[in-house]
Amino acid sequence: MIDPELQPIVDLLPAIDLSDPVAARAGFASMLAGLSMEIPGGEDLDIEDRMIPGREGGPEISVRLYRPRRVASPMPAIVYVHGGGFVVGNLDSEHVGAGMTALATGALVLSVDYRLAPEHPYPAGLDDCYGALVYVAEDAEALGVDRSRIALHGASAGGGLAAATALLARDQGGPDICFQMLHIPELDDRLETPSMKRFVDSPLWNQPLAVLSWRYYLGPMVGSDDVPVYAAPARATDLSGLPPAYISTAENDPLRDEGITYALALLQAGVSVELHQFPGTFHGSALAATAEVSRRAHREAMAALRLALGTS
Repeated sequence: MIDPELQPIVDLLPAIDLSDPVAARAGFASMLAGLSMEIPGGEDLDIEDRMIPGREGGPEISVRLYRPRRVASPMPAIVYVHGGGFVVGNLDSEHVGAGMTALATGALVLSVDYRLAPEHPYPAGLDDCYGALVYVAEDAEALGVDRSRIALHGASAGGGLAAATALLARDQGGPDICFQMLHIPELDDRLETPSMKRFVDSPLWNQPLAVLSWRYYLGPMVGSDDVPVYAAPARATDLSGLPPAYISTAENDPLRDEGITYALALLQAGVSVELHQFPGTFHGSALAATAEVSRRAHREAMAALRLALGTS
């Protein structure tokens, strides 16, 4: 059942069609053009677009920095990864959310415009996210960042990429991560959970879209034993040594069960986890920002980030 406050927006949501990725991106851009890009309190932010080095000689990465003006350096930092099923999404789609997160936490937020599938399948997007993490850590002094307080934040496919970045950093001896915030994360290409099988026509995201999303991202190896844990973190059997996590899931979301299962697996591996399963919600229902469940989810997530970053 969908929360009564959320029900009115269901009919207003665009129908996502990933069968043509280029057309999907054009439709997404059209939708963004109709939304306000104004960040509440944005006058207290310095915002800058820049290009940063890619991972290990890879192509440069486009990022957007959000720096709170009234916070002294060194400040914590958040590497912010957008959603979009690995296929759509960009810096503008997360502009308001990234800016509000910077203001709410007193952290420098670096939003990553990672390369998209199917033109750039795995590991391109992950390489860009990891490159952004390395950049923040290696340039911490110039950025005015405390390298001991760097967090990852991602939603949907961005949540999956953030989780994969944490795994990669652990295994590669990469930068230390103090926290990972994974909202409605896309983690499992096998598509076998009860929620994935049930929600075939749910609002905004559903099982048929997930099938295309993973097919574009992983190509011929999708669903096979060849899929690495860095592509689909739900496949990881060793989650020990990962940073503490906050994971949120939505009741009417095909991704619900993989998020809950990943949270439990982290806990069983000795990782501290805060898990929130929000009733009556669906994938992306946070777009209804004035609904009480959306406001509560935002408050609790920002409180968790502030606590993890030492800014509460």
